[in-house]
Amino acid sequence: MNHDPIQKQVAVITLGVADLDRARGFYSKGFGWEPSFINDQIAFYQMNGFVLGLFLTPSLEADMNRPAVARRGAYALAHNVRRREEVAPLLDRLVRAGGGLLRAADEPAHGGYRGYVADPDDHAWEIAWNPDWPIDADGHVRFAAPGAA
Repeated sequence: MNHDPIQKQVAVITLGVADLDRARGFYSKGFGWEPSFINDQIAFYQMNGFVLGLFLTPSLEADMNRPAVARRGAYALAHNVRRREEVAPLLDRLVRAGGGLLRAADEPAHGGYRGYVADPDDHAWEIAWNPDWPIDADGHVRFAAPGAA
């Protein structure tokens, strides 16, 4: 019997969207991301270490055999930036691209600087700078607990 641990990784995160063109416009104009693949149902974005999918909600529901997935959940996706000064301008850009501001940039009690925006389908995105979470040359965020060696 194989007892090898399962790798800690996320391969794909898929978001249900009502209008694929509108969603693509938000991610293109807001973040500057272009899909690696698109058809009339889904768009895939190659990220640093995983794939982000935007799937028309009825198609996602059919694929999962789970109706009514279009409801709010207790989650937030996050996009970290390298410098504190990048947070507010990116929030502004995302709002201009069709997002809704959920929380203006501010300093949380645990440190750093962050704000929240919702994409046109109400998926929450945190835009954050955290001095304890360095971003490497490839754009990967490395978790470092405060005070960790």
